[in-house]
Amino acid sequence: MAFAATVLTLYPEMFPGPLGISLAGRALREGLWSMEAVQIRDFATDKHRSVDDTPAGGGAGMVMRADVLAAALDSVPAGRPVLAMTPRGKTLSQARVRELAGGPGVTILCGRFEGIDERLLEARDIEQVSIGDYVLSGGEMAALTLLDACIRLLPGVMGAPSSGMDESFETGLLEYPQYTRPVEWEGRTIPEVLRSGDHARIAAWRKSRAETDTRLRRPDLWERHEGARVKSPSGARHEKEE
Repeated sequence: MAFAATVLTLYPEMFPGPLGISLAGRALREGLWSMEAVQIRDFATDKHRSVDDTPAGGGAGMVMRADVLAAALDSVPAGRPVLAMTPRGKTLSQARVRELAGGPGVTILCGRFEGIDERLLEARDIEQVSIGDYVLSGGEMAALTLLDACIRLLPGVMGAPSSGMDESFETGLLEYPQYTRPVEWEGRTIPEVLRSGDHARIAAWRKSRAETDTRLRRPDLWERHEGARVKSPSGARHEKEE
């Protein structure tokens, strides 16, 4: 069964957007995945097709209505994880992306305005997901990001099954630096080890650089990586040997 994505949005014209070109676009045309963009406003019941209202308790902006969103969600066939893209959600990880990519697909709810009526999130089985500690105009760009991360992992999308295995976050580390021809450019030369043909040396260099760059650039990732690496089967942590 192909990976299927349904996106509930006020702007269905944003989809598939960039997912309609390059590898994702080819995979879409070949039927390796499918998508449907559903207009939330079609489920409004008043003459103005209202999807939002003022915040209870006062405040700026508007809040997306639970009744309208519930009607839109309930129109989508069950059996797939339902995700709401929101900065209040758990940060998306590569591990979660792999889980989603290995399943039947996703239903994604794109928030707008000041957010979604909390009662909807309580009443339906919805996973709240964030793609980072910043605020976007709406959930659509976040949904595109999540879908791109999933689609590239689907069998047949990237070609060789091992194509993505060494990339950042797959091993808990940032990816090692990459180089290509020419050998020398503006006085800068490709590291000698990468031109040596010695696969063991190259592998050791790449591992070392991945660890060094992660430690310096993303100490949070490095701490998690080290914690997982030195944790004993019982869960106790041991000091590293010098």
